[in-house]
Amino acid sequence: QVQLVESGGGLVQAGGSLRLSCAASGRTFSSYAMGWFRQAPGKEREFVASSAGSTYYADSVKGRFTISRDNAKNTVYLQMNSLKPEDTAVYYCTASAPRYRWRWYEAADYDYWGQGTQVTVSS
Repeated sequence: QVQLVESGGGLVQAGGSLRLSCAASGRTFSSYAMGWFRQAPGKEREFVASSAGSTYYADSVKGRFTISRDNAKNTVYLQMNSLKPEDTAVYYCTASAPRYRWRWYEAADYDYWGQGTQVTVSS
């Protein structure tokens, strides 16, 4: 069992930056793929970024967001720069146990989810 706790959300003006953190429980953190998804009001949850050896990004955040992880601290981060109002959403941290043909962009391929943290970008 893995528990995930996000922090770092808040209100920021367009063009600003935020760094989200996700602290994970468990002794096998390094073996898990870690990801971030987001969900805006009235929209479906969408992939943002993931880290599993390689890193993957949604086209909408590529070049602005950076995912990183510190396995010694069981923590994954999402550095968000040049934020836009359309980045406003609840951001969820998620973890995927090793699996065959893992789809890094697919929410169904992640096993554990945090409670989410609100990010609001004002124009």
